[in-house]
Amino acid sequence: MDSGHSQEFQDGNTVPGHELPRVKTGQGFGFLSGLRVVDLTTSVAGPYATMLLSDFGAEVIKIERPAGDDARQWGPPFLDGQALWFTSVNRNKKSVTMDLRREEDRAALEELVAGADVFVTNQPPDVQRKLKLDYAHVRAMREDIVFVSITGFGLRGPRAELTCYDLIAEGYSGIMDITGAAGGAPQKIGAPAADMLAGQDAAMATMAALMDRQKSGKGHEIDISLVESMTRFLTCRISSYLGSGEVPVRSGGTDSVIAIYQPFDTADAPINLGLGSDAIWARFWQAMGDPDYAARPEFATNATRREARAEIVAHIQELLRTKTRAEWLEIFAAARVPAGPINRVDEVAGDPELQARGLFYAAEDEAGRVVPQIGLGIQIDGQPALPRSLPPLLGEHNEELLKRS
Repeated sequence: MDSGHSQEFQDGNTVPGHELPRVKTGQGFGFLSGLRVVDLTTSVAGPYATMLLSDFGAEVIKIERPAGDDARQWGPPFLDGQALWFTSVNRNKKSVTMDLRREEDRAALEELVAGADVFVTNQPPDVQRKLKLDYAHVRAMREDIVFVSITGFGLRGPRAELTCYDLIAEGYSGIMDITGAAGGAPQKIGAPAADMLAGQDAAMATMAALMDRQKSGKGHEIDISLVESMTRFLTCRISSYLGSGEVPVRSGGTDSVIAIYQPFDTADAPINLGLGSDAIWARFWQAMGDPDYAARPEFATNATRREARAEIVAHIQELLRTKTRAEWLEIFAAARVPAGPINRVDEVAGDPELQARGLFYAAEDEAGRVVPQIGLGIQIDGQPALPRSLPPLLGEHNEELLKRS
């Protein structure tokens, strides 16, 4: 890796991504090598699912309308003419353009599917059937295909045909109702959480289905719902309600089942603090120089500390304002107390430890094109996944994969 040279926007500001460690495209993980995925998805959830499969070695053929994936237009910001939302979820893929109203393109698609192991779509069920790209029709092209559908509400049921985006799924799931300040309005999570979770679920289910196909020789229909993936994210909260009848409310993240588990101010910048066990509670107050406070009988358990939460939080807040964040983080690290900063996005991307582990890098191909990337975030045998190719240009692989006159 090397630091490379910075690229500049037209206004002269340096592009932060080009300051990342430079990684040449090459051979990444090969666990799924030999598997071919035909990907008809757009936007985020489906492309993220297929990118995960590609990171593990699968060949992904991205089928796009002549106008391209919707996300190619999701900007600004753009970098070298490419929408950065698009480049974030489409590395390692081959792009071909097709107009499925043309018999020639339809035949080419069916030929690709016949030679594929996995077919992924995010079209609503009625559109799948209209295009004859639902499970029954795709299975006729290859009997043992692993068919993956990613929709808002699933393939069946009274909501199946409703249009859905990440925002809609977050509302259905309950996450927005418990996100935000106490007494404030519900808030969407600051990232496309339902899309990313559904994409991750689709990749996980695909790998499980492929494992079974090795044993049984049979394909499978995988039905992923944005609403269900997002709702499962609330497992601990929903379980608590079902067992107690207590409905969670917005609290700014200060109502955890753990008594002290929230942000605090320091002398200069906020900090997160999680005192998740009796032992950590004792170590915290030892580090604060007041072990007697930890030993008070009314604070003996997490349950009793929850009853006294307001009093404890106020006391901790008063103490934490006496030192800077950096000073407290050093103290808590030495005492083995879970604590950390509340980073801005630029601080996260510039984190040297995350860069060293291969999470953030600038991928560079043989032609010298450079695209900033967020890596797989999974290390295997001590190594992160490396990119095999940059996100494709629209129709970049038409000549390679399509036999057109």
